[in-house]
Amino acid sequence: HVQLVESGGGSVQAGGSLRLSCAGSEYTRSMNCIAWFRRTPGKEREGLAVIDHRSGGTLYADSVKGRFTISQDKAKNTVYLQMNNLKPEDTAVYYCAAGRTSSLVPVRYTYWGQGTQVTVS
Repeated sequence: HVQLVESGGGSVQAGGSLRLSCAGSEYTRSMNCIAWFRRTPGKEREGLAVIDHRSGGTLYADSVKGRFTISQDKAKNTVYLQMNNLKPEDTAVYYCAAGRTSSLVPVRYTYWGQGTQVTVS
């Protein structure tokens, strides 16, 4: 079955960088798209970026465009989120999710990882 495991979260100072990883099981390839979301207490999940593993096509939310980059390593079944120039408002739990269509809407995604905390001070 599809499994997703995030890693790479941690604490960083404002202006710093982190790279998150989303490692998928081999069954992840049955899903066409992997996306990154984040959630802060009291807020809805926010879609950040999505990659279609077939074409490599990407889509970004305006809030992270130019600062965050999504990429993939097909051989490793892993999707990355490079986050640069981090701000305190980027503090959140970050999740990756797998779905069939390229979207930043959470309900479009069937499988979710457990999340990884990012704290920017």
